[in-house]
Amino acid sequence: MIQMTFSFQEIEALVQGRFTHPHPFVRCKMEAVLLKAVRLRHQTICQLCGICGNTLRSYLAEYQSGGVAKLQELPFYRPVSQLEEHRELVQSELALHPVATIKQARNRIFELTGLKRGLTQVRAWLGRCRVKRRKVGMVPAKADPKKQAAYLAEKLEPRLQEAQAGQRLVYFVDAAHFVLQPFLGFLWSVKRVFIKAPSGRQRLNVLGALEAVSHRLITVSNESYITAISVCELLRLIAAEAAGRPVTIFLDNARYQHCALVESLALELNLELAFLPTYSPNLNLIERLWKFVKKQCLYSEYYADFAAFKTAILHCLAQTHQRYKTDLDTLLALRFQRFEEAQPMPA
Repeated sequence: MIQMTFSFQEIEALVQGRFTHPHPFVRCKMEAVLLKAVRLRHQTICQLCGICGNTLRSYLAEYQSGGVAKLQELPFYRPVSQLEEHRELVQSELALHPVATIKQARNRIFELTGLKRGLTQVRAWLGRCRVKRRKVGMVPAKADPKKQAAYLAEKLEPRLQEAQAGQRLVYFVDAAHFVLQPFLGFLWSVKRVFIKAPSGRQRLNVLGALEAVSHRLITVSNESYITAISVCELLRLIAAEAAGRPVTIFLDNARYQHCALVESLALELNLELAFLPTYSPNLNLIERLWKFVKKQCLYSEYYADFAAFKTAILHCLAQTHQRYKTDLDTLLALRFQRFEEAQPMPA
């Protein structure tokens, strides 16, 4: 039997390492030595830790020779890629000039470092460098990030805080135009799936007002055009829902919304119209709802005629506050993308 004594500080270090060390092998060694410190028999320690007597004696010998630091050593061979010494160079190059495929990444790495690796090796190494295959986003060419940030801080966020406190209703208004055509999506399937392409170009226009906190949706729809008359109809519906409470409506600068007829009616109904900065779809909460509706009932779906197409969309919109409430409460969180955080594609 190996005779050992442990100080209070040594036991404390073993207890901490047993729970906090990132590697399970080290945690096992810490636990075995800790059980020895509380004077359990070797046979009992081996049973509790699932190790043999020789393994336990090797752990104890390590501890006697170097303490906790020695137990933390990992006697494993860990080969280091030659690419590691070029990590910063490759990361900075791919940050400035992203590539579309692993093959292009391999060629770029070879140009920079003179090291040629297989596609699987390159993919694994880029993953360790936190370089991932990411979907390219779209930023309106004329968007002004500074103007958006100022609008968000000075106008949008104060109104939303009042809405969350129950002092105001805040709506986001926008129109969506659903055209009868194939919406191709992704499916988990054994073989590639093809859907029929319906004929005709019939269109369902939906003008919607989404309440920022409750996510209740008010809509006006037609099959012709959205006009200022449509906007006025929507404003009357919003005023009826408000029942005298203060209301702010955020909307874009479409001509049929930014006109004298709409503004005079809003003044008459005591509705505050707040026009978003130009080219700012990222600040309009209802844009996310339109994408959700397309994903929910249009992508990878075939509708034989316009009537079925229209029914599916309107039914989905009618269920936003009931059937899809949980999904939308997450999707419609009051956090807005800022374009200055995006990585611009080089010209």
